[in-house]
Amino acid sequence: MLEGKRGVIFGIANDHSIAWGISKKLSEHGAELALTYQNDTLLKRIKPLSKEINSKLLIECDFSQSNSIKKCFNNINQKWDNIDFVVHAAAFSDKNELNGRYIDTSLSNFINTLNISCYSFTEISKLASSMMNNGGSLLTLSFYGANKVMPNYNVMGVAKAALEMSVKYLSVDLGSNNIRVNAISAGPIKTLASAGISGFNEILKHVEEKSALKRNVTLEEVANTAL
Repeated sequence: MLEGKRGVIFGIANDHSIAWGISKKLSEHGAELALTYQNDTLLKRIKPLSKEINSKLLIECDFSQSNSIKKCFNNINQKWDNIDFVVHAAAFSDKNELNGRYIDTSLSNFINTLNISCYSFTEISKLASSMMNNGGSLLTLSFYGANKVMPNYNVMGVAKAALEMSVKYLSVDLGSNNIRVNAISAGPIKTLASAGISGFNEILKHVEEKSALKRNVTLEEVANTAL
């Protein structure tokens, strides 16, 4: 299905990352992937994963560092002359400021959170689209906290709301080039990122209970219909 397609993955932290699950499926369908890592600590985790999917490109990219994204794409451009898709699955905020009230968010953390969690996708879209010679797809990850207030999500919810609106503007900017821009929300999943959200286990438990209840109701409706 994806034979001959090339893509770049941002945001793998370990083998529990959503980005890693996406990468495995893309690889299984024949895509050639370039993986990025933030620092040497994460490189130790990601390098074995890159070998598992036979990724030939493993490139450092730290969104908090100036020109890091540009350097990343310069490295990719030296190896590839075309990109078909990008997966952006990276976000960050000081976990100490995700507790308590949003109103207490510091300016420095607000700027850092919006830069890493939102603006990075805009910069990536600009650089990646210049290498999408035959159209392509840009995908980022959002969360329900972009639309509704979630406990202990605070400034990250603001960043995700900005990210979702960015997707809309980017889709208009790039649509004429046959480049699709989308955001998906996978719901609460146990990852390294979710571990930084206080009370996340309670949110996960609530969603699991609601999903189980919905499944039971659906099965009962099917049974009644059959009767």
